[in-house]
Amino acid sequence: MDTLRSLQCFVRAIELGSLSAVAREQRTTQSNISKIVAALEDELGVRLLERSTASLSPTMPGRRFYERARGVLEEYADAVADVRGETAAASGLLRINAPVALGQFCLNAYVQDFLRQYPGIEVELILNDRMADLVEEGVDIAVRLGSDLPPNVVARRVGVSPRMLVAAPAYLKAHGTPQTPAQLAGHEYIRFAWLSTGDRLELSDGEQSVTVATHGRYRVNNALAIRDTLAAGAGIGLCPQWLVHDLLARRKLRRVLRDWQGPGQELNLLYPSRRYLPHRVRLMLDYLQQRFAAQAGF
Repeated sequence: MDTLRSLQCFVRAIELGSLSAVAREQRTTQSNISKIVAALEDELGVRLLERSTASLSPTMPGRRFYERARGVLEEYADAVADVRGETAAASGLLRINAPVALGQFCLNAYVQDFLRQYPGIEVELILNDRMADLVEEGVDIAVRLGSDLPPNVVARRVGVSPRMLVAAPAYLKAHGTPQTPAQLAGHEYIRFAWLSTGDRLELSDGEQSVTVATHGRYRVNNALAIRDTLAAGAGIGLCPQWLVHDLLARRKLRRVLRDWQGPGQELNLLYPSRRYLPHRVRLMLDYLQQRFAAQAGF
């Protein structure tokens, strides 16, 4: 059995979703690909794929084997490129997970620029606000905000964004501008819906820290929605600078209680805790670190 080809066929079957797609890619027949994968299963003594007329999906052992097999193929490809002097010619698929707001606000444009620089690389950018299981979901890099990180990953801290109180000029004109943190309790406070601290707001002026009990009738689980709500004049909110720096510059929002800030919001790049990283992953990690370091608000 040609082990390397068997691994290639199995990995591509998972990535493309069908044996016929692998056959078309390799210019052979579906029957031939099916025999190769079946021989691999016989060699391992484990069923790797669940097959039906309509779909193909990995079994639980198949999913685990896919992650290891993909790493083997990537390391082999990098070794071949290195011995041939082709390390600059990066290629392959990158899966990136990021929060929705940060993805729309920054990362989508970053990825487009990266793809122009490296035409051999493909990117899947998945935007959601939950913490992804990098190994289980096949994620190469997760871009996460905050310091509460899973223990089984490697984290590269790339920046911190100050968090400041902001409100629209129209809101402040109608409701007045608070002069002390305690006065925030009398204002409509817009916040993220799933905060562990609830309505309690922690602020510091560099010398002392206070905790304020806020009140608000509207909570939402999306940072861009909070940004739009504040700009529309619905209340006061605590926002990371990266999210509102442009609205502050255009005077759509104003700082409130300038001497007081919330805890800074960390930005980290996460990747699976493993010794080997494909060349394309290392390229993207370095690229994102440079772009975020230059991004206003970090």
